[in-house]
Amino acid sequence: MEKEQSKFTILMFPWLAYSHVLPFLELSKRLSKRNFYIYFCSSSVNLDSIKNNVQKDLSSDASIDLIELHVPSLPQLPPKFHTTKNLPQNLFPILLKAFQMSTSSFSEILSNLKPDLLVYDFFQPWAPKLASSQGIPSIYFATSGAAPFSFYYHMHTYGSSPAFPYQEIYLLDHEKVDVRAPIEPIVKEAEEDFAFGNFRLSSGIVLIKSLNGIEGKYIEYLSVLSHKKVVPTGPLLQEFNEDDDENDEKSLEILQWLSEKDPFSTVFVCFGSETFLSNEQILEIAKGLELCEMNFIWVVKFSTVCIEEELLEGFLGRVKERGLVLKEWAPQAKILSHSGIGGFVSHCGWSSTMESIYYGVPIIALPMKFDQPINARLVVEAGTGVEVERCENGQFCGEEVAKAISMVLTGKDGEDLRLRVRNLREKMKKEEEERVSEVVEELSLLCNKSKGGGGV
Repeated sequence: MEKEQSKFTILMFPWLAYSHVLPFLELSKRLSKRNFYIYFCSSSVNLDSIKNNVQKDLSSDASIDLIELHVPSLPQLPPKFHTTKNLPQNLFPILLKAFQMSTSSFSEILSNLKPDLLVYDFFQPWAPKLASSQGIPSIYFATSGAAPFSFYYHMHTYGSSPAFPYQEIYLLDHEKVDVRAPIEPIVKEAEEDFAFGNFRLSSGIVLIKSLNGIEGKYIEYLSVLSHKKVVPTGPLLQEFNEDDDENDEKSLEILQWLSEKDPFSTVFVCFGSETFLSNEQILEIAKGLELCEMNFIWVVKFSTVCIEEELLEGFLGRVKERGLVLKEWAPQAKILSHSGIGGFVSHCGWSSTMESIYYGVPIIALPMKFDQPINARLVVEAGTGVEVERCENGQFCGEEVAKAISMVLTGKDGEDLRLRVRNLREKMKKEEEERVSEVVEELSLLCNKSKGGGGV
């Protein structure tokens, strides 16, 4: 595809996680409709997963080219695992190592495309360094929220003294261990500027998937910590058409089942594509769903055939018509936007959190790792959800799951939560277009400087 000379060219380069690829893609779509020509670079397996998405959503005047990054295939890491989607956790450091081994491929891509600007992600500080060596400015795009970024940046800079200035955001003792454990093997494979060095390498500004209406004070504090202007992009959620799944029998069956339920009477339970629950956690969630006596749609990944058989034997018979158990996948946005949904039991991944607020659904928070505990505290602070109580060791029980679900779906507490989340949804929708316009303005200034040779 020949690029139009009047357009600025941007190379988008997300980390290989599906939860990073999608925000980068949604930002690409919005920029491509506003006089930017987008090159989108990722592994073959990730590009295959978004091809239909790109072709379906783009108008004739929008331009996105998919560029394959050659990621080396290691003995434990065949091409199907060149993504974090359904990647076993023990292979994460190996994927990061393979990603770092793709620098020569990426350097060649930069040389061939010569973009006006590179937009890069958390796990590849080597990318802006390569771009700088070729005279190409780079912008860091943070796909998590400002609350966790500012919290962890504060800890990185100051430790525990002085304390983080916003007491609503904190980690419990068990979470300090849970957050550190999956990161330690990653840090061993990462290079020097991993994580917060990305802010220093970014040319003048940093983009973040957020909004002032939700995280204004955290965006401001992150700017203070990083000495960069932090520009929120808005929620960057994938738009869907009501007819998208008209030929998808599975989606139609799910939505038809949901349409037979009363408004706000059903809880949606899903922990994303990159979270694997233990057998014990699966059984406790099942107990909670049974005890709460509410309708539910539960998307679950079974770790073994044994646990699947143990759960399904008897459980579905006891919950009968009020529950759907789905393996691996469900049309999350369509489910959350349905009037039958009254709550969302979520791990509080950032995209899922934003999506739930966007569709006006209160959250029942069960965070597991990374930024999720901080996102859960933000949900509670905003009054748009509750968090499931846990034991001191971090374990949760079915009784507490049931208690939290009942609180959200029934009575005055549930009504108040729905009202607050609907109010925040309206603020989010009003701010969304404004945020994209600001991003366009900032990136245009940088591209103009780049083309004019003025530097950044």
